[in-house]
Amino acid sequence: MGAMETTKEQTKQSNTEAQPLSLEALEELVRKQDQTITELTAQVKWYQEQFRLLQQKRYGASSEKTTPVEQQTLVFNETEQLADPQASEPDVEQITYERTKQRKSRGEDFSDLPVETIEYELPEDERHCPSCEGTLHSMKQEVRRELKIVPAQVSVVEHIRHIYTCRSCQDTQGDGPVPIVGAPAPKPVLPKTMVSPSLLAHLMSQKYVNGLPLYRQEQYFKRQGIPISRQNMANWMLAGAEQWLRPLYGRMHELLVDRTVLHGDETVLQVLREDGRSATTTSYMWLYRTGRDDTPIVLYDYQTTRASKHPVRFLKSFKGYLQVDGYAGYHALEPEVTLVGCWAHARRKFDEALKALPAEKQDADVPAKTGLEYCNRLFAIERTIREQSLDTQQRHQYRQEHSRPVLEAFSAWIKQQQQSALPKSAYGQALTYCRNQWPKLQAYLEDGRLEIDNNRAERAIKPFVIGRKNWMFCNTGRGAEASAMIYSVIETAKENGLNPEAYLTWLFEQLPNADLNGPDVLDSFMPWSEMLPDNLRKPTKKVTNAPAK
Repeated sequence: MGAMETTKEQTKQSNTEAQPLSLEALEELVRKQDQTITELTAQVKWYQEQFRLLQQKRYGASSEKTTPVEQQTLVFNETEQLADPQASEPDVEQITYERTKQRKSRGEDFSDLPVETIEYELPEDERHCPSCEGTLHSMKQEVRRELKIVPAQVSVVEHIRHIYTCRSCQDTQGDGPVPIVGAPAPKPVLPKTMVSPSLLAHLMSQKYVNGLPLYRQEQYFKRQGIPISRQNMANWMLAGAEQWLRPLYGRMHELLVDRTVLHGDETVLQVLREDGRSATTTSYMWLYRTGRDDTPIVLYDYQTTRASKHPVRFLKSFKGYLQVDGYAGYHALEPEVTLVGCWAHARRKFDEALKALPAEKQDADVPAKTGLEYCNRLFAIERTIREQSLDTQQRHQYRQEHSRPVLEAFSAWIKQQQQSALPKSAYGQALTYCRNQWPKLQAYLEDGRLEIDNNRAERAIKPFVIGRKNWMFCNTGRGAEASAMIYSVIETAKENGLNPEAYLTWLFEQLPNADLNGPDVLDSFMPWSEMLPDNLRKPTKKVTNAPAK
């Protein structure tokens, strides 16, 4: 009985499935299939874009240069507003001369280097003419110049301090106190160690300027017959940074947040040993620096995360403009801080959208190229400002007359394009980035001290990024903090035109023997101080006349 009921049920179900679908059901099925095809097609296009971008980044040129803006076909409705009837026609030859970097003659310019002169002369008894035996006289001099390298030399310096006492008092005082007087001597940079100011500065410079990890420095010293372990090097640099560079770092921080225009950026860092964190956890090195019209100050700040609380803490008393990229973590600084966007990032989005297209479409008149041309027009205006050497007020006025109309046309174009662009495509993401960042992207029009991009901060953080490729990671959080202080002092010194190794050597010679209480004392050691010795800025010329042997 049960088997017969099962057979009837299967027959009934088979008859139901065999019935043709209604027109409405067929239309719904076609609609769903069309939607699926559209979604899959969009996904395939997205994957193709990502593949082309990866190929470009891996094998293509990294340059983002495009056709000069004068040769582009972008047409603005506000052409009449951009035109300047009073402007004179450019002199083609003069512009070419001014913009062409002059090539130095063979041998380059080494006028700042010490000169060792060796003269080759005939002895008096050999100055006779081979034809008539007459006396020879000097007709001219042939000069050949060479660069001479003196390899690093390491020696041991013994500081012997004489201690004096009074024999007369020893005879008359009995068991009473006897005066003891020591000869004055400079204090060591790190007591009870073999490190000297010059060695400590050299180790820091080799790692943080030249990107030479400690294990390579250890091998170098070993080849010279000098047994210095990398553990000792690390300990010396940690102690030197914490004891002597930290006060300078703190004072530079006070001066930095007292400014009104700053730039900020951040990059990743791996720290192997930190409590409660695995070795693969990502940490961050934050960077803050002064703007174009201010004394250069570059500060690094190590933190374990990319959370917004870190810039809020570091810039607690800062009020003014902060130029950054599009990272949302900086939004916590508002409204006390006005965020200024970066047009280099916006332009890069359109450049990537263009490179993500198939090769046959990259030269076509596509919307991504139009967006790139708008960005190029804005940067062309900034080049004109630099070439004319306009001051702060003139920059502000020039941007109001020339950049603002371009921005208004660009904004209207973006709103129009967003209606048809696929949001997840590279081109759609470029439009979305500009739309979301638009208040910050046009904020540079508010003040002539501001810049169109955040390249100033990116250039300042680049030495750390390049160095990271060599030493890869920091061992401890303490080491990362010390690295931040060392990088800050070195990069600020470089920005102020100092030789970083010479400056560090001078600091480690002077700071142990100075009373560092009070900002006035610290200010005299700052990289921009007028009290710094001249030899920290360029080598001292020394002329030595050495006779030929």
